[in-house]
Amino acid sequence: MKPLAENRRARFDYEILETYEAGLELIGQEVKSVKLGHLNLSSSYSIIKNNEVWLLNSEIPAYQPKNAPENYDPSRTRRLLLHKSEIKNLAGHLHDKGLSLIPLNAHLKKNLIKLELGLAKSRKKHDKRELLKKRTIQKEIREAK
Repeated sequence: MKPLAENRRARFDYEILETYEAGLELIGQEVKSVKLGHLNLSSSYSIIKNNEVWLLNSEIPAYQPKNAPENYDPSRTRRLLLHKSEIKNLAGHLHDKGLSLIPLNAHLKKNLIKLELGLAKSRKKHDKRELLKKRTIQKEIREAK
């Protein structure tokens, strides 16, 4: 599956413990825009409110800016579609352990737009430095072969 959009910073800033696949509730012109790859997940995150999962701070620009509705908001809050059991499981993890729900990427599955969510734990500064050191060592090993 080729990603339509990716949150590259998420895997560096957070340690991903579990991943979930959620549907994304969009209006018609947003679907066209996302399929063209115009989705920004860089500073987005998810919350659970009233037993529903919501995506905040993601930006989907209008498909045709001159033809968009007057009240169209590209960074509006969008609902994510998950099973009730998954939502209850996530709510328990988020409340008890102090974890975050971060969108990792968006992709097509059977012509439907799906969002991969990661149950994540924030990394400390020294953990990020160790990760960078490991990556450089692995890169040097690959180049030496």
